[in-house]
Amino acid sequence: MLLYPNCKINLGLRVIRKREDGYHDIETIFLPIYGLHDELEVRPNPNPSLKGRELEFTPEGLTVDCEAEDNLIVKCYRLMKAKYPKVGNVAVRFKKNIPFGAGLGGGSSDAAHMAIALNKLFELGLSQEQLATEVAVLGADCPFFIYNRPCFAEGIGDKLTPIELDMKGIRIVLIKPDEGVSTREAYSGITRHPEVAGQIKSVLCQAKPVCTLLGEAGLFVNDFEETVFPGHPAIAAIKKRLLDAGAFYASMSGSGSTVFGLFKDDSEGRTDARLRMLEEEFASMILLNDTFGEWQS
Repeated sequence: MLLYPNCKINLGLRVIRKREDGYHDIETIFLPIYGLHDELEVRPNPNPSLKGRELEFTPEGLTVDCEAEDNLIVKCYRLMKAKYPKVGNVAVRFKKNIPFGAGLGGGSSDAAHMAIALNKLFELGLSQEQLATEVAVLGADCPFFIYNRPCFAEGIGDKLTPIELDMKGIRIVLIKPDEGVSTREAYSGITRHPEVAGQIKSVLCQAKPVCTLLGEAGLFVNDFEETVFPGHPAIAAIKKRLLDAGAFYASMSGSGSTVFGLFKDDSEGRTDARLRMLEEEFASMILLNDTFGEWQS
């Protein structure tokens, strides 16, 4: 079974409050981006010589900065096998294309898609809701990738409400600078905004066009930019360049360091000309320049 774990972006990310457990309550919109994805091939492995080695794991592509046992794919397999006896030995080929430390949720997507693969391969019969519960212990945004459609997220990012967003006629450009940003660094000195709690959900209920929605009274901002940009002026400069090039919305995704811009397609080709200039300027940093496809069910 071959799956393509895709990445996500955040449309706005408001940090509401710090919780007693040390985590933070947030409010954001998770938007799946299918054009940038890893490759995950999972197949049953009946090889009898694998005693004590139930998982054969072969990584390719970008080097992940952790030991194999700390990879979320491996952790997901260990978790599912311990809980569901029907899960057998597997051989996994994994090609990493989504950069880590980028705010794109690549590792969480890999874990979620591994759970989906095991559920199908071994006929576990788990619903999406059950799978989301299982992978939640691996990461706060893992459940999102089980549903893999636009969602309003609250809590620590694990409380999800599917939403409708019409992204037809909109192009996205993803730019990832060489530098990365750790989640710890992004949260350092963060300003919390309890006063905006519930406002994003309220605006979403009005079903406004995306271009209008994202300009709603400065609500759809990423609070992490306040702490990240001073120490990473190159990331701030990318956002400014996207806006200067005509993006109607630009933001850092998650805790960074990827920045994305949203552009309206036009019949006169002005958007295409601006994007060609960006591709030349950021040739080594552009991860994606694409239109939005249909949301998967």
